[in-house]
Amino acid sequence: MAVILHVDMDAFFASVELLSHPEWRGKPLVVGSGPHERGVVSTCSYEARKFGIRSAMPSRTAYQLCPHAIFVRPHMEAYQEVSDKAFEVFSHYTPYVEGVSVDEAFLDITGSLHLYGGKSASVRERAKALGETLRAEIRRVCGVTCSVGIAPNRLLAKIGSEQNKPNGFTLMPFEQDEITAFLRDKPIGVLWGAGKKTVESLKPYGIATCGDLQRLGRGNPLVSDDLIDMAFGISDDKVYWEPGEEKSVSREHTFDEDTHDREAVRETLLELVTDVGQRFRRATRWAKTAKIKIRDANFNTITRQSPFAHPARDDIAFREAALELFDREWPANRKPKTIRLIGFGVTNIQDSPGDDAPSLFADPEDETRLKRERLAETLDSLREKGLL
Repeated sequence: MAVILHVDMDAFFASVELLSHPEWRGKPLVVGSGPHERGVVSTCSYEARKFGIRSAMPSRTAYQLCPHAIFVRPHMEAYQEVSDKAFEVFSHYTPYVEGVSVDEAFLDITGSLHLYGGKSASVRERAKALGETLRAEIRRVCGVTCSVGIAPNRLLAKIGSEQNKPNGFTLMPFEQDEITAFLRDKPIGVLWGAGKKTVESLKPYGIATCGDLQRLGRGNPLVSDDLIDMAFGISDDKVYWEPGEEKSVSREHTFDEDTHDREAVRETLLELVTDVGQRFRRATRWAKTAKIKIRDANFNTITRQSPFAHPARDDIAFREAALELFDREWPANRKPKTIRLIGFGVTNIQDSPGDDAPSLFADPEDETRLKRERLAETLDSLREKGLL
C-alpha cells in the first residue's frame, strides 16, 4: 500500500511577502497588479479572502471589494528562493518528490515511514509523526506555514491538505469502508473532474454529495465511471518524479476558483512565463521547445508545444511562443472555457544557442538574440533588487 503526502504552502506569495513586511500581518494583502491597473490578482492573504478576493480576479474588482487592502507586485525571485528551501526540506523525507508548482508537491513517503514513530508504531502513527515533523521543519527553515494531507492515493492526499487550511494537517482514512464514509457527506466539488459546470448540471438530479454518487454506482449514463470511482476515494497512487538532470523548466498555477475569464488566464500565463524565464537563466542554457498546459473544470488536461525558431532563453521569445500557443488553443472569438489550471514551460534544453561553427560574417539574427538576452538578464537583476 502506498502512502502519499500532499503539501500545499499556505497563501504562498503573500506569506513570503510577510517575511519582509511583518507589519502587514493580520491585514488583507493582495499580490498582483496594482488596484487601478489592468491586471489580475496572483494570490492574497486569508484576511483578504474574507472579503471575497480570489486569484485571477481583476485587481480593480479586488480593490472594490476591499479598498483598504495592501496591494503589492509579485517578487518571483523571493518566492522561488523560499520554494527552493521548501523542496530541499521535502528531499529530507523522500527522494520521490513531484513538484506540481512552486508551492505544491506530492511526496511518496512509503519507504520512509520506518524512520518515524518508534518500533511499535502503526503505519498511521508513523505517517502522523513524519507529517508533523515535515511541517515543523518547513516553518523553521522557510518561515512560512504549509498544510499537509497524507493518504493512500493522490486524490485523498490532496483533499486532506485542503481540510484544515491554513497550517493544517489531516491524516486521511486508509481502509475502504472508512474512506467511503469520510467522503459520503462531502460536496462533489472536492473531486477532480467535478468543476462548477459538472456540479450545476447534476443538481437537478439531486446529486450534490459524494454519497449521492456512491449510491448512483458505476455504469450510470449521468456521470463517468471515473467520477464514481473518485467518490469512493479510488484514484492514482503514483508520484511522478523525475530523477537526474533537469530536463525542463516549468511552472503551473491552479486557480482558487475555476474561471472562464480568458484575459485573466492569459495574464496569469504571462506571469508564469516571466517566472520560468528567471529560473531558466540561472544556468547558461537555451531551450528549443515551448509548451503550455491547460486543465479545465472537468479535469481534462491538454498540452501544446511548438519549437522556437532558434534556441532561446529570453523573455520575448518565451512570451511570443506562450501567447501563440494559448491564442491558437483559445482564440478570442471562441466561446468561453472554464479553466482550473494554466501552465508554461520550456524543454529540449541545450548548453549552447546552436551551431558553434565559426562564421566570417556577423549574423543579424545572432545580434538580435544577444540584445534580447542582455535585456532579459538586466530585467532579472532589477527584479532581484526589488526594482520591478
